Amino acid sequence: MARVFTSYACLGHAPGLPEQPERLAAVLRRLRADPALEVIEAEPGDRDLLTLVHPGPFIDQLEAAAASGLPGGEEVPLGAASWPAILGSAGAVAAAVASALDASRHAFAAVRPPGHHAEAARAMGFCPVNLVAMARALARRSGVERALIIDWDVHHGNGTQAIVESDPGTRFISMHQHPHYPWSGLAEERGVGNVFNVPLPPGLPRASYLEALWQAIGAATEGWHPELLLISAGYDCLAGDPLGGFTLEPEDAATWIHRLRERWPTIPIVGLMEGGYAPARLADGVHATVRAMAGP
Repeated sequence: MARVFTSYACLGHAPGLPEQPERLAAVLRRLRADPALEVIEAEPGDRDLLTLVHPGPFIDQLEAAAASGLPGGEEVPLGAASWPAILGSAGAVAAAVASALDASRHAFAAVRPPGHHAEAARAMGFCPVNLVAMARALARRSGVERALIIDWDVHHGNGTQAIVESDPGTRFISMHQHPHYPWSGLAEERGVGNVFNVPLPPGLPRASYLEALWQAIGAATEGWHPELLLISAGYDCLAGDPLGGFTLEPEDAATWIHRLRERWPTIPIVGLMEGGYAPARLADGVHATVRAMAGP
């Protein structure tokens, strides 16, 4: 049995296309239709979770912007339902991390809005707060010294990189389309030797992307043993997504999870939903990922 954590508050955030409530609604319908999966409504998070990563004044500005219906940043439209969605997503991610660390079982947070573009004091690219960086901070508070973040969203996880690039206890891998928004993520961006970017053009054979990420995982962990795997799981890397040009299929996400489980059979994996803007394809991708987490 694999555990999926969500918050129905995440369905209220409705900034308009392409980051729409139907993204999560489609995912939850798909997951609930599978009796092997357990979908759990998490308690909302609070400001203390957000301030593990973001300065208090930035959080104040974000909450005020949501209440006023003002943008929270570049391409981050907000409304009255956005703040509960932010707290709901934070609570679901916190519950997934706690479940993984307490029970040494894999977990997935099916949440929105996404987070990997958000820097410590800057919201951008549909992302008001950085959830995977928050997950890393929570894990550190629980005693996890070494965490590997793998970002397979088609866009570079610039916010995550900016937050962790000076932290030698965190290694960050991002495979992404380049050139593409947010126009960052070159291979020479190395942080303190803990950043491993894999910029690739669109339209390659899917096996090229599959193996490129796996090779980067090998390079990032040579002589270094993670205690926790965090996945910024963006499904705009799948063929047919309107915002990307990669050619991957849902079973490729499952392949990565199976390989990670084979390489580190005792290390928990926590996945967090990032991009993916064709709702049916997103649902297939999340389902394939969670089933791979749950399978033998």
